[in-house]
Amino acid sequence: MHGSALRTSKLFIFSDAELPPSIRSQRILNKARIPEIKRYILQNRDAYVFSALTASVDGDIVFKPVDSEKQHKSLGEIEISVNTRIVINDGQHRKAAIDAALAECPELKYEDIAVVLFPDPGLKRSQQIFSDLNRYAIRPTKSINILYDLRDPFAAMICSLVDELPMFGRWVDKEKASISNRSRALFTLSGIYGSSQNLVRGLSSTDERAAVKQFWEVLYASIPDWQGVINEQIKASKLRADFLSGHAILHRALAHVGNDLLRRGKQLDALEAIRNISWQKTNPLWAGRVVVNNVISASNSSVQYVASVVWDALEDGDDHA
Repeated sequence: MHGSALRTSKLFIFSDAELPPSIRSQRILNKARIPEIKRYILQNRDAYVFSALTASVDGDIVFKPVDSEKQHKSLGEIEISVNTRIVINDGQHRKAAIDAALAECPELKYEDIAVVLFPDPGLKRSQQIFSDLNRYAIRPTKSINILYDLRDPFAAMICSLVDELPMFGRWVDKEKASISNRSRALFTLSGIYGSSQNLVRGLSSTDERAAVKQFWEVLYASIPDWQGVINEQIKASKLRADFLSGHAILHRALAHVGNDLLRRGKQLDALEAIRNISWQKTNPLWAGRVVVNNVISASNSSVQYVASVVWDALEDGDDHA
């Protein structure tokens, strides 16, 4: 579909008033997604990638093959009346973002995007098409997105450090966003990325790579539980079952403390004070605040509480063992 001949902003119906109520409800836009997709288009004008839009055609479609030869009979043009309703089944957010990008950058009107059209008189199949298209759709995990995102320099840096630091290696699950009970992994790539991002958030003058590398090296040197897993003295599954140190809540909290340290002009070496904190679930320090009914809570309030305990250790040198 060439922009100079047929434009997405004019081709498809997306007005509530123009759609039957039974179809309207499945096409409610999440407007918060549109600016993000628009930025993706504008920032990657020579390299953005979109899958095809899918739509139902409420009217006649006339197909004209390019010629009558057998090998070419499936190639040709279609004719659709200008008054025909064409309703998007899949791709409404992409279409809305394209409209927004066109408003800022009119020359994008010459770009192409594939469109799959289903004949659907009366739009009777539209709901089923929508359901079928989304029934088995699975979004890639955040870890996979980080691993494959070549445009994000921070993601590339994290992947590089994960390959470089011996403490990570085979102990990082690069595909999943959460770790199963029996997995031998101790970290997820998305967890490492998130905590590292929080560590350097708002610190424009910080050498991000150096700070992130030091952060994880200090943590490894100061958390004997991690050393036990890496040295195969304890299974990662056992650590997850009995210790806070087997969960991302710990490095999430430590990243917030590390960020505060850097903002105050202090060194990350101060985190070595956590060596004396007991991360066992049975430590009364965590009861009711982080461990509830023998389950570790990963809520923001739990993260903040762990961070406050770490600050106590840093400032007072208290032994929480």
